[in-house]
Amino acid sequence: MTRPTTETAGAFIARHIGPGQADRQQMLAAIGVDSVDTLMQTVVPGNIHLSGLLDLPSPKDEPEVLAELKSIANQNRVMRSYIGQGYYGTHTPNVILRNILENPAWYTAYTPYQPEISQGRLEAILNFQTMVADLTGLDIANASLLDEGTAAAEAMTLAWRVTRHKDRPFFVSANCHPQTIEVVKTRAEGLGIELVVADEAAGVPTCFGVLLQYPQTLGDVVDYRGLAEKIHADDGVVACATDLLALTLLEAPGNLGADIAIGSAQRFGVPMGFGGPHAAFMSCKDAFKRHMPGRLVGVSKDAMGNPALRLALQTREQHIRREKATSNICTAQVLLAVMASMYALWHGPAGLKAIARRVHHHTAAVRTALQELGFKVANEGYFDTLLVKTGENTAAIHDAAVKAGMNLRHVSDSELALSIDETVRVEDVTALLAVFAHVVGKQVELSWPQDNELPGVAQTVARHSEILTHAVFSSIQSETDMLRYLRQLSDKDLALDRTMIPLGSCTMKLNATVEMIPVTWPEFANMHPFAPSDQTQGYKTLIDRLSAYLCEITGYDAVSLQPNSGAQGEYAGLLAIRAYHRSRGDLQRNICLIPESAHGTNPASANMVGMDVVVVRADSLGNVDVEHLKECIAQAGDRLAALMVTYPSTHGVFEEAITEICDLVHAAGGQVYMDGANMNAMVGVAQPGKFGSDVSHLNLHKTFCIPHGGGGPGVGPVACRAHLAPYLPGVVHTSGQLPADAPVGPVSAAPFGSASILPISMAYILLMGAQGLRDATEVAILNANYVATRLAPHYPILYTGKGGRVAHECILDMRPIKDKTGISAEDIAKRLMDYGFHAPTMSFPVAGTLMVEPTESEGLAELDRFVDAMIAIRQEIEQVANGERDANDNVLKNAPHTAHMLMAQEWHHDYSRHEAGFPMPAQLQSKYWPPVARVDNAWGDRNLVCACPPVSDYAQAT
Repeated sequence: MTRPTTETAGAFIARHIGPGQADRQQMLAAIGVDSVDTLMQTVVPGNIHLSGLLDLPSPKDEPEVLAELKSIANQNRVMRSYIGQGYYGTHTPNVILRNILENPAWYTAYTPYQPEISQGRLEAILNFQTMVADLTGLDIANASLLDEGTAAAEAMTLAWRVTRHKDRPFFVSANCHPQTIEVVKTRAEGLGIELVVADEAAGVPTCFGVLLQYPQTLGDVVDYRGLAEKIHADDGVVACATDLLALTLLEAPGNLGADIAIGSAQRFGVPMGFGGPHAAFMSCKDAFKRHMPGRLVGVSKDAMGNPALRLALQTREQHIRREKATSNICTAQVLLAVMASMYALWHGPAGLKAIARRVHHHTAAVRTALQELGFKVANEGYFDTLLVKTGENTAAIHDAAVKAGMNLRHVSDSELALSIDETVRVEDVTALLAVFAHVVGKQVELSWPQDNELPGVAQTVARHSEILTHAVFSSIQSETDMLRYLRQLSDKDLALDRTMIPLGSCTMKLNATVEMIPVTWPEFANMHPFAPSDQTQGYKTLIDRLSAYLCEITGYDAVSLQPNSGAQGEYAGLLAIRAYHRSRGDLQRNICLIPESAHGTNPASANMVGMDVVVVRADSLGNVDVEHLKECIAQAGDRLAALMVTYPSTHGVFEEAITEICDLVHAAGGQVYMDGANMNAMVGVAQPGKFGSDVSHLNLHKTFCIPHGGGGPGVGPVACRAHLAPYLPGVVHTSGQLPADAPVGPVSAAPFGSASILPISMAYILLMGAQGLRDATEVAILNANYVATRLAPHYPILYTGKGGRVAHECILDMRPIKDKTGISAEDIAKRLMDYGFHAPTMSFPVAGTLMVEPTESEGLAELDRFVDAMIAIRQEIEQVANGERDANDNVLKNAPHTAHMLMAQEWHHDYSRHEAGFPMPAQLQSKYWPPVARVDNAWGDRNLVCACPPVSDYAQAT
């Protein structure tokens, strides 16, 4: 029987793609092309251009997709989790759930590289940094990392960067979470760092650094002061993985001698989500700050002398230092860090301590009752986790617990562990103990500690100082306060809910509401990553189907969804190449060729797997210089490991020679890594796995609609051809340990990375179908060519392909303008803020340029609004060029203009207030005001402050 066609099937496609059919015809006429097909034949090389549709399901309507995803979610069986091991049940405050996680003003924002229009989320991240630094007792904290396992690996490499003893090993405590140990092993192996994993109680060898866990994975709370002193005496670095909730009651790691602290902020209001996304953290002593990985928010001042926030010390980062960067980190976990910081504000210091005390008291009550039942509890010290000697009753207790709807942590055939979290109630404790009591045929009654008692915390490790003393953490007294604070912050920022964000190479497309809805369903949100596999069948279905779709889209044979950022996907792909060569005995292959136009993450990732980077020049048209590539291949000889190439190129064109380039590398024994950052120009149009590439990462937070979240989360799956498939990231068992025969270790702490946001991409593919995905790619290319065509008379388009066309983005060359007038790309970027726009990508991949990517989601009206703003700015530049406006005092050099600037009693500029603040007539009806004037980045780096300043600082400024 033929399935009836509904009227709404495929309707989503028109909602996702901005220009309607009539608009597309108008745009085609403007660029001088008769059809989209003709445009695509010009833009995409014929030898890679797909002629038919992908083998994907037909598009479905929104209710149908939600029903299908709900059916998948219902295959999961969510149990009461006592597994712990770094993942805990938590209550997301509803005011945070609705007004951050489910609010596009927060989740559609981009990384705050343009600080003047990002002050709200910068303040929220600064709160996060302050919270982490305070609780860990260290000088400075960063803006978040990807997960606890990768944060531990970053701690090891931070210690390695600062040590003078690189010939020594790094020591990892066997009492760390097992999945953390596995991720650190992967990182150490790639970098050639010798690793020693053992119990520190048996002694620690002379090493350049140590990683400890406090509290330990099986619950013990150990005073590490003596060990820290010994390590420091040997000129070593002490890193400590820790738990923020525990630190409200326990002495801070910094006070025990730790130089670095890392961990996960997951239990501060972020659901387990089968492993992620969660905000990890890192803090360190002041002496290490310039070696710290990841983003760092700092306090500076603006052009008016007022306090302003911005990303600090960016010269450490991959987009500037490339292979010499402190890390390959690009995406972090900003949205989740914002949630965690607001959780701390919502509960306040007293509330957090009350939660921690309740968790500890429940744990103490369980411990006492288990002892009364005759079980030995191994750890005397504890916060929330107990190791129980269950002996011959282990299997019976474990099975009985599952039957009763709860999961315990299986440690060995004679031991179980359990962890208590904030969601555990008295009745849950009673049910838990009933399982143990039933198995041994006894009864037990609960007894509770006194309110002021901490039975598992020795005085030597108890916190005696106040926590979170900054006024911001005590400022929220009611939900009204929180609601208004969140609105106040979001009003300071520009996100996709306000305006087009034309960032080149960032693909700021629609994150449809329907795609976001399943993320918070409890069947997805409340699943522990190490729950038994028979309870996670819904996630298995989701992962298997999404993986199959991505293989079809890319033309590859296998995919891993484990990498939780694009940079992690790059790292995983290069690890696969490295392992493949080694499996063939080609241990000498360690040279990675990278075009000079590549993303900064490329050389940084190559460095992380121990490869030497050789840069390949671009020719005058912006393409890879094939002759120079041949020279580099010849010079590399049998040391050639890989070529990393972005396609379409970061210069915004489909290079005609791509298949020749791949053939040259393969002929020399190398592998081709194709960066998938620009995959939005290829979905349904070309398959990299079919035209020469061996492995790619994808950015689900670009191409497949996971929102950027202000700088994370992201998902960076790595897809490859069959010969590299055995070397994709290893998947740990539910124990957290890697199978002994795995050729490559994991790159993320959870087996499937940021699994809880995978439904977003799944929904997008189901809603669009094969035709919709192809249409989206074609319109993305049409939009870019329309923008390029309209702007070409006013700004030089730096690179074009065949027929003078661009791919999905175009580069505007501002260097001739600067040479003639002194007006820079930065001045234009800041002036766009006065027009209500986020700036395009600035000075990448070519210094002094702006790169524009409109995506398929922007309609003709918004494209014209942006183009009109750029043309108006060009006219303002001409006024400077003609001497009508002062070269140093003009609307561009002074941009952006705040309301405060325009309301000043005296006005000393030769342009009007109206010209400054209302350059377009429509802004009289709707105007976004940047909250700060141009931020002084250099002053902020010279006077580095990365925690909340005293409230008096703001009072003095006003």
